[in-house]
Amino acid sequence: MVRINKVHVALLAGAGLLMLSTATAVTIPKGAIAVRPFYVDKFLGKWYEIARMDYKYERNLSNVTATYSLRKDGAIKVDNRGYDYTRDKWKESIGKAKFVREGDLGRLKVSFFGPFYAGYNVIAIDREYKYALVAGNNLQYLWILSRETTIPEHVKDNYLLKAQELGYDIDALVWCTHDQEA
Repeated sequence: MVRINKVHVALLAGAGLLMLSTATAVTIPKGAIAVRPFYVDKFLGKWYEIARMDYKYERNLSNVTATYSLRKDGAIKVDNRGYDYTRDKWKESIGKAKFVREGDLGRLKVSFFGPFYAGYNVIAIDREYKYALVAGNNLQYLWILSRETTIPEHVKDNYLLKAQELGYDIDALVWCTHDQEA
């Protein structure tokens, strides 16, 4: 019969909790500052992805949009859609976002998989909430968003400069095309 040592069980449980907390850590890249004041009601609605750092969940997607709406529980519903041009079909991911701290700070955490959250930090936005620069947990995640399928050159240049100053490899950005609707 195997004897279970309470110390070993406690150590394993502690290690598991540490791994879970590390996997769900919500951070902001060094030097990045979230927008304040941030008005969530002005941020809600449909955004077009203009550019992003490539990662597995958006790989091969064009015509990417993100639509934000308030949920009954106070969280924000995140509806991401994009066209997978290699599979010739639309993909959709529904998630939720919550504020990391105060509601007037553009630091949110977003989840598409149960208790696992990632940082979603609005680090630049214009007064009219037409264009936004969003940083993830680290320098591997960045999005340039617009309320329209295009963005003015001066806004694009400002956002690229800001991203580069933070350490992002802006040459690695994927520029999203918008040539069809879902």
